[in-house]
Amino acid sequence: MTNDLILFGLAAAVFLVIAGLGFALPGGSNGDRAVRRLRTLDTARPTSRLRKVPKDESAARRKKTQAMLNKLREQGKAQRQTGLLNTVEAKLMQAGLNMTPKTFWLISLVLGSMSALGTWYSGAEGPPPILGIEIKSQPAMIVAALIGGGLGLPHWVLAMLAKRRNKKLLSQFADGIDIIVRGVKSGLPLTECLRIIARESPAPLGPEFTQLTDNIQMGTAIDRALQQFYKRVPLPEVNFFVIVLSIQAKSGGNLSEALGNLSTVIRSRKMMREKIKALSSEAKASSMIIGALPFAVAFMVYLTTPDYIMDLFITSTGHMILFMSTCLMAIGIAVMRKMISFDI
Repeated sequence: MTNDLILFGLAAAVFLVIAGLGFALPGGSNGDRAVRRLRTLDTARPTSRLRKVPKDESAARRKKTQAMLNKLREQGKAQRQTGLLNTVEAKLMQAGLNMTPKTFWLISLVLGSMSALGTWYSGAEGPPPILGIEIKSQPAMIVAALIGGGLGLPHWVLAMLAKRRNKKLLSQFADGIDIIVRGVKSGLPLTECLRIIARESPAPLGPEFTQLTDNIQMGTAIDRALQQFYKRVPLPEVNFFVIVLSIQAKSGGNLSEALGNLSTVIRSRKMMREKIKALSSEAKASSMIIGALPFAVAFMVYLTTPDYIMDLFITSTGHMILFMSTCLMAIGIAVMRKMISFDI
């Protein structure tokens, strides 16, 4: 019996030793688990420090992008203030004319001379006296024809051609940006996307991008090539495009997302412009009717009673009335035009 008790005691001691080792080796108590958890967190801290680096880089990139944006805005403001976008050379590029400023001034001189010679040959008299002031007849008309034919008409035609071309290019610009977005997403480089636009897009967008890609291939920096592109097409949408590409070229970023947002903005601006045009069409029609009404009434009165209305043209009082009426009509038309003109 005593031997059995000794045997049971040894077995119990061995069991307790084994159980203690079992608790100690695999994990032990909750305190040991807490210690291991703290050790795990300590080993994970360097990883968390590494995750803070992209945030710092992102902040530096945003700061650099903002600085570049401010610089581009200052450059655009300086160009507008100095009139670099309104010179004859810039207007010729905007109109898409392969003509030098010297040729333009030569054509203007020829037109002005022809207008002056035509006025002198026809013997046209000067305007009637206004407010008692009489202008000498033929010399004044010759000078007016020289200025109007040499300066007014060529610049007016040039501005009309530039405006028409810019409007047509703007209608194609959003589609060109979509081509860049799809090309960048598919893995094509930016220059190849620009070549696709130059090759596939119709005029005037295609030739403009052809000149842009040619400048880049000849070694021109992309910033300078884009600034020349904006000089040829001075539109706000093109300025946005230049800013996005300039920032992406220097600071990096998701180009496809930025250009996709720009394409959406351009289309939204176009829709807003068309909506404004539709809403202001009634006011434009009213202004045209009101502006044409005095001339229509005067013509009808002349057909019915010509002696009654001729006093406006043969008497000094009539001249004064015509002068005042013209000034008031001009003021009214300018006010109505300002009311229906929106800049977006």
